[in-house]
Amino acid sequence: MKIRVATYNIHKGVTGLRGTPRIHDVRVALNSIDADVVFLQEVQDRNDRLVRHVKQPAGTQLDFLTAQIYDHHCYGKNAIYPHGHHGNAILSRLPIRQFANHDISDHALEKRGLLHAIARGGRRKGAEVHLICVHFGLFKRSRVRQASFLVDFVRDRIPARSPVIIAGDFNDWHKRVDDELRQRLDVCEVTDGVKAKGGALPRTTLLDRVLPWRRADNPSQLARTFPSFAPWLTLDRIYVRGLSVSGVRVPRGIEWARRSDHAPLIAELEFE
Repeated sequence: MKIRVATYNIHKGVTGLRGTPRIHDVRVALNSIDADVVFLQEVQDRNDRLVRHVKQPAGTQLDFLTAQIYDHHCYGKNAIYPHGHHGNAILSRLPIRQFANHDISDHALEKRGLLHAIARGGRRKGAEVHLICVHFGLFKRSRVRQASFLVDFVRDRIPARSPVIIAGDFNDWHKRVDDELRQRLDVCEVTDGVKAKGGALPRTTLLDRVLPWRRADNPSQLARTFPSFAPWLTLDRIYVRGLSVSGVRVPRGIEWARRSDHAPLIAELEFE
């Protein structure tokens, strides 16, 4: 069974200093990605300040993004403030059997969560696949502690043979979290999976490194996703266990830059 998954930080559905609503553009993006499972970060499911905005859809962001696209979804409320709240979400075409949100905030200034869902998928009828959506903190020490929580969570609560997909915005430009997950969990980062299956990914030229956004949908060895107008950092990642990887891509171009400050990371997977 093959599935397409994506992780996408949608920046609360707004862009620019004025916070121009872009949630309609985000929905167009999700239609374009056409993934079976989407891991979203910074979903602002309630914002009373935008209720009367002419471009703001009625209802919650999650209802708007999933309508007629995804039959199954879950949301983890992380940051709560007087005019609303935001958090992580998982949109799925696979039936979600249960889910829970876990507070992994390291300090009062950053509210972070780990959203865990169990879906039905795989080659065997009724088989379970564990979906974990995370958004780690901006401070290195916070990210290390949050990565340690994630490792312990997977080890203690998920059967060793169950397929797992961990995705989100790791804010890990120092690669410290990446090292922690590789050393302590039996997971494969999706770009490694492509290289292991089909050899090295296409080499990037010097011009690609200076102008990494110049060719749309061009995979690079680092799968850069941030900032979307000129992707340079690998903040968004997907780790898998019990699945093989056949393809990875990061959509690029001005339209994607207008939708969020992150570009989505998209991977083609198959249950082993």
